[in-house]
Order: sequence, then C-alpha cells, then structure tokens
Amino acid sequence: MEEFKKKAIELISTYGGKILLAIATLVVGLIVIKLLNKLIEKALKKSKLDGTVKSVIRNISKAFLYIVLVIGIIEILGVSMSSVVAVIASCGLAVGFALQGALGNLAGGLMILIFKPFKVGDFIESTGAEGTVKDISIFYTTVMTIDNKQIFVPNGDLMNANVTNFSVADKRRVDQDYKITNDIDAELVKSVLLGAAENTEGVLSEPKPFARMTAVDDDTYIFTVRAWCDTPKYWDVYFDLIENCSKALAENGIDDPEERIAVRIVKDEEEKEEKEEKEN
Repeated sequence: MEEFKKKAIELISTYGGKILLAIATLVVGLIVIKLLNKLIEKALKKSKLDGTVKSVIRNISKAFLYIVLVIGIIEILGVSMSSVVAVIASCGLAVGFALQGALGNLAGGLMILIFKPFKVGDFIESTGAEGTVKDISIFYTTVMTIDNKQIFVPNGDLMNANVTNFSVADKRRVDQDYKITNDIDAELVKSVLLGAAENTEGVLSEPKPFARMTAVDDDTYIFTVRAWCDTPKYWDVYFDLIENCSKALAENGIDDPEERIAVRIVKDEEEKEEKEEKEN
C-alpha cells in the first residue's frame, strides 16, 4: 500500500502539472478559437469574395485552429511528436481506407472551389438532388429543395457526376408542347400560340418567341412553344405561358385530343342511358 501511494505521488508530481496545464490550455484554446472564428466571420462578411470561397475559408480555418490546439496539448503532455507521427504512419493504411470517402469529398470540395461549377445561391440538379445551393463546406454541399427540404450532397459525388446549373446564365428558355387534333388549320394554331407567348408577361422580345408544329402522332399534331425570359422569372413565365396558351386555344375553338375523347365518352354514356330509358 505504501509503495502504491509513493508511485501515485510520484505520478502526480511528474504529470499532474502537465495535465492541469493541458486542461487549462484546452479551455483557453477553445475560447480563443471561438473569438478568432468570430473575427474571421466579420472579415469575410466585409470582403467581396465569392460566397463559395468564403464558406471554404471559414471551414478550413476552423479545422486548422483545432489542429494547432491538439498539437499544442500533445506537446504540453510531453508526448514526442516523432512518436505520434510514427503511430500515424503505422496506422496509415487503415486510416487511408477508413477516410478514403472523406478524402474524396475533401478533394471534391477543393475542385469545386477551383473550377466553380456552381456557387452559393445557384439552382442546381445533380445526383438526384435539385434545389438552391445554401452552403459549400469542405466535405458536403447543402442544397435546399423547392419544398424546403435540406439535402447534404457529398462533394466527391458532385465532382464525379453531371451537374446542371440553372442559374449560370442570365436568360433561360421555356419549352412547352401542346397536342392539337389534326383537323385544325396548322397556321391558325401557330398564330394563336405565338400571340399568346408574345403577350405573356416576362417573355423577352429578343430572342423572339417560337411556335411551330414539331411532330405528328397518329391523329394529333404536336406544337412546340419556346420563349426566352430572365432566369429569376423562369417559373412565373412557365406557368403564365401555360395559362395564356391554353386560354387562347380555347377562345379560338382549338381543343386537344384528350378533351375531345372525354367529350365523346360523356356523349356516348348519355346516349346509352337515353336508349336504356326508352327500352324500359
């Protein structure tokens, strides 16, 4: 028992001060890191850097500060850095396999920063995710969908897949198809659709709207309407164009095959009911 007490006292006298200093360094270090992060955040807000660059700088600076703190605590505890490096090297293969996905995401984040296929605020579609980019971190890109769902997409997946950026250009084209029965004058349909497109709010006069027959399907004609608009107004123009074209076709007595079939079905049912009543 006396020997145990002696060893305990010896350990406390040898390492107690280092442990207390390491704990104090940890507490103070966390406070300092928090303050430094606030200063970095203020500096980034004042800067004119791209939102994507700001996000990456923010995350890298946090990681760097925490690494410095951990190294400092290891040094205070008296652990030789050469020993730490040797242990890491001996476990390198296992760590490499375990972190290969994370390293791939890290590389993907750096590639996004360098090549800038998209930035914060862009509307993109990739790997099954479609929405507005809210944040680009070291490992993940945060995407908010139209119905306000948050999706975390690994950066490695984004760099290995096709990415459609809907916000990169200042103008977008709205494409819509309309089925028309083949007993209607094609020139009349073109004129009606073109007029509806030109009178839709938000449709640009240059490039000019387009309305032509683009396909024939059995007893129907397919007419395509194409109209250009400013990118932020895309969805407003898209739905307004549907309303205006449908209304213009109806006002000119032009119906689609589905509506005509529906009318026929209703008439056939009415005739069938009248016939049954007469027979009874």
